[in-house]
Amino acid sequence: MIKVLLVDDQLIMREGIKIILEQDKDIKVVGCAENGKTALKLCERLSPDVVLMDVLMPDCDGVEGTRLIKTKFKNTKVVMLTTFNDDENISNALNYGADGYILKEIKPDDLILTVKSAAAGLSIMHKDTYKNVVKKVNSQNKISIIENRDLKVNLSERELSIIRLIVDGKTNIEISNSINLTEGTVRNVISGILKKLNLKDRTQLAILAVKSDLV
Repeated sequence: MIKVLLVDDQLIMREGIKIILEQDKDIKVVGCAENGKTALKLCERLSPDVVLMDVLMPDCDGVEGTRLIKTKFKNTKVVMLTTFNDDENISNALNYGADGYILKEIKPDDLILTVKSAAAGLSIMHKDTYKNVVKKVNSQNKISIIENRDLKVNLSERELSIIRLIVDGKTNIEISNSINLTEGTVRNVISGILKKLNLKDRTQLAILAVKSDLV
């Protein structure tokens, strides 16, 4: 069972998301909070697997809430709820350890998939704003995993193609359909790329790709 904490200052939003998520038998909303400070207290008591965090809230917004939670609970996944015009806040949240971000107008099925993916350790980024946010994160020079990294690894054209698709926000299935490979092969190629570049996940790979002008 995936335990989820909802953080939004609007009651109707919290209740709506709760109804959607609990349609899935593998997800349980264990608590709701109206700001980041309350969310931290509930994390201490409820130990959620995933926190869905609104960005703009009174008293303690989602960026500060993310910092508080990720400082104390590094294994808790925090996914930001945002709008198209929130690149700066999202980049700040990512610097504090947020595991991704989605738009509030996300489809119900995609929202459920997002929670499951986050719980499984996947970073969730909305494809339409991914590049803009990654570039802002780079410009702030706070991502230690890629600072001063000198990219001297030989990459094949197939590997480069897959990296470009990852930056575009494509899933493994979408990548396999785009370049006529099986999903298993795509997964193996991505694992090989991460090993070559000494990276942990797709988010680090995408950030490095943008910084290194591979896309």
